[in-house]
Amino acid sequence: MITSLMQVEAAPQTRLKSKVSTAQTAVAAYQSVNSKLAAFKTAADNLGQLSTWRGIKATSSSTAVTATAVTGTNGAAGTTTFNVKNLATSQISTARVPGTGDIVDADTITITVGPLDGSMEADGTTPKDKTVTIDVSKDKTAAGVASAINAAGLGVKAALVSTGTSDKILQLSGVKTGADNKFDVSGLGTSSTTVELRDVATAGNALLQIGGGDSDPSGAGYDVTSTNNTFTGLMPGVSITVSKVEDNVTVTAAADVTGIADKFQALVDAANATLSEISSQTAYDASTKRGSPLTGDFAVRNMSQTILGAISQGLSYQDPNWVKPDNDPDAKPDMIDFGSLSKMGISLSSTGRLTFDTTKFQNGYAENADAIQAAGIGFADNMENMAIGMTTNVKSVITGRNSEIDRVTEQIENWDIRLAARKLALQRQYADLETSLGKLKNQSTWLAGQLSGL
Repeated sequence: MITSLMQVEAAPQTRLKSKVSTAQTAVAAYQSVNSKLAAFKTAADNLGQLSTWRGIKATSSSTAVTATAVTGTNGAAGTTTFNVKNLATSQISTARVPGTGDIVDADTITITVGPLDGSMEADGTTPKDKTVTIDVSKDKTAAGVASAINAAGLGVKAALVSTGTSDKILQLSGVKTGADNKFDVSGLGTSSTTVELRDVATAGNALLQIGGGDSDPSGAGYDVTSTNNTFTGLMPGVSITVSKVEDNVTVTAAADVTGIADKFQALVDAANATLSEISSQTAYDASTKRGSPLTGDFAVRNMSQTILGAISQGLSYQDPNWVKPDNDPDAKPDMIDFGSLSKMGISLSSTGRLTFDTTKFQNGYAENADAIQAAGIGFADNMENMAIGMTTNVKSVITGRNSEIDRVTEQIENWDIRLAARKLALQRQYADLETSLGKLKNQSTWLAGQLSGL
């Protein structure tokens, strides 16, 4: 009986829980729409970036030379031809040492890393060479010295190579390539053992020769060096990596039209994903007479019309060269009427979705790259601003619904306390009734016994 009464008492709380569940479902739907809007905004922003339109695609005539476009706004189309005269190398030095016994008398050795020519840093006072003293007092054998060098972290690695005889080879290798990464070791050897390092390979820079190089009699040629095998300053926005000495290598950089088209396609895909999500969250099934979480939200349904209208009505965008006059603070930006977006390959299908024709875009770009670039950036900015406005509204609704959920949840928790108290009161009330009924039953039994004895 108490359980049945409590179900009646809890009816208001049950309605509150149902309200919270409905609100949580709606919030999840709004968040799903908002995630698509965020992707839409990101795709528009990517298309509108100047780095997208200044992107280049680099190619090399040699399989041993890799040309890579660098992300940024400094890329430029162009061509260069050069000879790879040298590859960057690191220093390798070896010395024959005893397999057992000490190879140094002193407690320390010194290693100097740098160009080893006495040159200074840009400040004119700091030597480029860096000299470090290494403690080898704990173990003066070849193995101990090699271990101490490796632990110093100088950019010089030591290895002890077995030769099959009683002697071993102490091999020191520079970690970095380039003429500025030579090294010199002093302090090796004992009074009875001479340890002489000999260079197996010297540290040198990679060298590209353009034209006749620095020695070109006409003065038109020049040399370019790199401490590694990668050159980043030879062509704007292009990184060139060489791996073999060879002549007559040509690197070409051209506008990355395919990359721009990919950004257009990504924006179209993001717009369609947003439209599909809005359609799903606001759908109504007439056959079952059941709606979706956001069926009754006109603002969300209207987002689809806004997006589709922006495509069907053509493109107008602010003139990027417009400058606000100083004498007219209320002046409005000049607008450029580009017209149909089909000139950039964008159109609407019969199903109410956006389509993108890559070939049409590429043809338009080839015909007038500047006009298509200005229109493309204007279109991207319009779409980004649209997405920002929509997501701001959706976030506002989500915040409001979450606040409502918090308030109702607090009411539910208050009902928990109220219902617990009511249940306790009913339990006490019915416990007293049971006691009274028990007494009445005892009295009835006694009376029955008395009557039966008459």
